[in-house]
Amino acid sequence: MRRMNWKAACALALLAGSVSAIDLDITNEKSVKNAASVAAGNTMSDYNDRESKNIPGKLDAVWFAGGVMFDALIRYWYYTGDSSNNEAVSDGMYWQRGNNDYFPANYSSYLGNDDQVMWGLAAMTAAELDYPQRSTMPSWLTLAENVFNAQIRRWDDSSCGGGMRWQVWPYESGYDTKNAISNGGLFELAARLGHYTNNQTYSDWAEKIWDWSATTPLLKTTTTSLVETTTWNIADSTTCQENCTDHGDWQWSFNYGVYMAGAAFMYNLTDGKSKWKSGLDGLLDTSAQFFPNHGYNLDDGTVMVEITCEPVQRCNLAQIIMKGTFVQNLAQIAVVAPYTSAKILPLLQGSAVAAAKTCTGGTNNNCCSTVWYEQTDDDENGGESQIAALALFTSNLVAFNTDAPGTQSTAANSTSTSATTGGNSTTTSSGAAGASTTGSNAANVLAGNSLGITAAVFAAVLALF
Repeated sequence: MRRMNWKAACALALLAGSVSAIDLDITNEKSVKNAASVAAGNTMSDYNDRESKNIPGKLDAVWFAGGVMFDALIRYWYYTGDSSNNEAVSDGMYWQRGNNDYFPANYSSYLGNDDQVMWGLAAMTAAELDYPQRSTMPSWLTLAENVFNAQIRRWDDSSCGGGMRWQVWPYESGYDTKNAISNGGLFELAARLGHYTNNQTYSDWAEKIWDWSATTPLLKTTTTSLVETTTWNIADSTTCQENCTDHGDWQWSFNYGVYMAGAAFMYNLTDGKSKWKSGLDGLLDTSAQFFPNHGYNLDDGTVMVEITCEPVQRCNLAQIIMKGTFVQNLAQIAVVAPYTSAKILPLLQGSAVAAAKTCTGGTNNNCCSTVWYEQTDDDENGGESQIAALALFTSNLVAFNTDAPGTQSTAANSTSTSATTGGNSTTTSSGAAGASTTGSNAANVLAGNSLGITAAVFAAVLALF
């Protein structure tokens, strides 16, 4: 993938009060919203100035990036109440829907499974957060379900005993690769659909994808008997030629993000089942590698570093923009698995404080840079960097809003016309079974003891800053 040719004009966001670097007080909700507003304004400025601006939702270089951007903007709307971007977001989300499964004919000849699932996850976010939908269009839930149904039809039992190939078509160079983002992305989508609809078919598929991944290097555990510890690791890819026994060991944050998010939703849905807690805890522990406590001018382990590419200045578009999905995943995890919030919130907050110090680029001196740990403008402040910063600042608003993702029984826009593959059922809000209310509350909002505990943890973490 190549970098987007966005013009980083980075115009001033309307709700921001300055044309200089972002002055962020991480303990102040208004200040965090202001930082998110600046990043949202910069993101939309670049979006409106792109070469492909006559095609809603289409970014200049790669198609999947639009889904990632809209996912971040939908979360921004939810946490700030700023609806000024909603028309453009909805236009893009609907225009690129293809045959209601985010596999549009204009680009389908070269799309991969990971490209499609990024849009499915954005639609899932819209459903969970009750983002406004147009009456003449399919529901967000229908779109997310259709992506799921399209993808599981490509589940490949002909090699490696299962799994999703990276690419859809045999003529694509990655067709013989089964990678973490394609399998982990579908796992996350299945888990979130299971949580939202309480439809067992989705949960079964989530478990199937996780279990298959665990038979390959894509989701590997190593147990040290001497001290009885288990280490979790995600390889980026494996190949069909080697029956999925080989592994590309590049460590990317986004691979961890999708598997952890899926595990967190399954933990929530199953009232804290140990299988999902163990997986989530193990992957979260390994994710500490993206928050180094030495080198990189860092010493406290709270600033995110994309360790494979940032130190050598070789990050491409996907790697820059997808670090935004990682921090969004962390924020989701802190909400649906609240016991993790004491570990996650300092990481989000430390990264945001560092990132804000980089936001001095562009014509208005408020564009955020790619590398947050340098805490200075690195002259790499294109559109993808603004999307990542938007995701980061918005993710920090979970410290002030502990509402859990909505479910089909609570969301106003919950009707689906998609028949779930394998289940032969059409999901509607009236047919949704009651969700569990124990654990961290799979039904709707963190309530009772969960809310009290979570609020106390958030207050304690905020007191550290």
